[in-house]
Amino acid sequence: MKIKLLYLVIAFSVFSFSTLKAQETKPRLNHIALYVTDLKASTAFYMKIVGLDTIPEPFHDNLHTWFSIGPKSHLHIIEGGKERFVHHKHTHLCFTVQSVEEFSKKLQAANIPYEDWPGKPQSITTRVDGVKQLYFKDPDGYWIEINDARE
Repeated sequence: MKIKLLYLVIAFSVFSFSTLKAQETKPRLNHIALYVTDLKASTAFYMKIVGLDTIPEPFHDNLHTWFSIGPKSHLHIIEGGKERFVHHKHTHLCFTVQSVEEFSKKLQAANIPYEDWPGKPQSITTRVDGVKQLYFKDPDGYWIEINDARE
C-alpha cells in the first residue's frame, strides 16, 4: 500500500511540474504602450476616469507614466506624440468593471461622451452573451471599452 501511495505521489508531482513548466513557456502580457501628446492630461485621465493606479517607472524623465492593469501587466503612456490620430474602434483597450451603468455616470459627470458598439451616443450595448459594454476615447483618441464581463 505504501509503495502504491509513493508511486501516486511521484506521478502527481511529475504531472504538476510538467504542467507548470508548460505554463511558464507560454507568452503572457507584460505591457501595452501608448504614445501620447500630453502626459499630464493622459495620466490624469487614466487615473481619475479609468481608475488605474500608477506604479513606479524606471526612467524618472517626466515622459513616462506606468499603470498596473493586471497581475504583472502594465499600461505605459509615453509623451512625445506630435499629433492626434483617428483610431478605429476595433483597436481598443478593454477594462472590466462591476457596473457599466455606474461607470457611465462617471463619464457623464466628467462630460466625456461615450457610445455603444454601433455608435449611438450615450448608449450601452448588451452583447449576445449578456455582457454590457460602452466605448469612449482617451485624450489622444485611443478607444477604450468598459464592460462587465465576469470571466
